[in-house]
Formats: sequence, structure tokens, C-alpha cells
Amino acid sequence: MNKKEQSRQAFDLQAEKYDTTSFSKHAKKLYPYILNEITHYHGKTILDLGCGTGLLMEQVINLDESCCVTGLDISSKMIEVAKKRIKNKGILVIGDSEELPFANQSFDIVYCNDSFHHYPDPKKVLEEVWRVLKYGGVFILGDIYQPVIAQQIMNFLIRYSHEGDVRIYSKKEIVSLMSELFHKIEWTKLSNSAYLVKGVK
Repeated sequence: MNKKEQSRQAFDLQAEKYDTTSFSKHAKKLYPYILNEITHYHGKTILDLGCGTGLLMEQVINLDESCCVTGLDISSKMIEVAKKRIKNKGILVIGDSEELPFANQSFDIVYCNDSFHHYPDPKKVLEEVWRVLKYGGVFILGDIYQPVIAQQIMNFLIRYSHEGDVRIYSKKEIVSLMSELFHKIEWTKLSNSAYLVKGVK
């Protein structure tokens, strides 16, 4: 079974209880930082990449209900939970971040919270994000940070994971990946276990 299918199955199984278990703990710590970044850009069309249960998406909608917020996730069970939460306040789509089902230049803001380390082809995901962003639009990415030795150990152990994890990225790696397509790259260490990076199309 490939990593993408592992992710799909793992999140299908976790969906109903995800928000009340330790699985969501790290993602929730990033919410205030993602929300703060979104308020700086005043975008009206926003994509949540790997939206999960829609908990963060709901908070983004509450920032400005005139915005059109779309959530995409590979897990149909996560989308089912998100639909109960979001109702008709946003758009929810089952889809693959490596093949986004949206037209070119559809969004002012794309954000990805705590899911980038699940993507088997990160370059393809970034190419797709760049494609669907409007010129001048921003990509905001929050994910797991680990010091070098811990990162190396985790990346070794990930090979044996059945949760669909692919790679924990160093600052150098993620900035290098982002710099191939985006400009004005800013990387910030948020804590001993999280970072935020953003770039403009």
C-alpha cells in the first residue's frame, strides 16, 4: 500500500473522533498562527488544503463570512465530518492535493495546516498550489518542526509508519522547495515542534 492510500485509510478511521483525541493536538496549536496570517491578506477566495474535519476552516469562515472558503481532503470520512460542521457556509471537496480539481488562479489564499508531511510528491503539490493561486496570492504552510537529530530519527522511523507520513522537513529543505515557485519566502519557528512558512505567487 502506498503512502497516499495509507493516509486516506488512517484518516478515514480517525475522522469521527479526530477532534477529541491526541491526533489533532499538534494541528490545533497551529490554528492561531494560521488565522493571524490570513487576517493580514484580506483574501476573499481561500483554500484549506487537507481540511480534515473542517475545524480550522470553520474558524477561517468566522473571520469574514463574506469570504468563499473551500476545503479539500483526500479522506471521504473527514469530509463527511466537515460537512456536518460547515453545513452551507463553505465548499467541501474530496480530492488529491497533487491534482487539485480547481481552475488556474482560483484563490487569493491557500493554507495547509499539519498535512504537508503526508504528501508523497511535495513538488507536485506546490506546483498545484501555485497554479490555483492568483498572482499576488499567498501560500501559508504550518507543519511539524524537529531539531536535526530528532528529524533524522523521525524520518527513519516514518518508513515503517502506517499513518501515511512521508517526511519531516528541515528549514533548509522546505524553504528550498518553496523558493522554486514562490517569492518573499518567510520561515518562522513557532515552537520546539512547529514552524510556519509562507510565500507569494
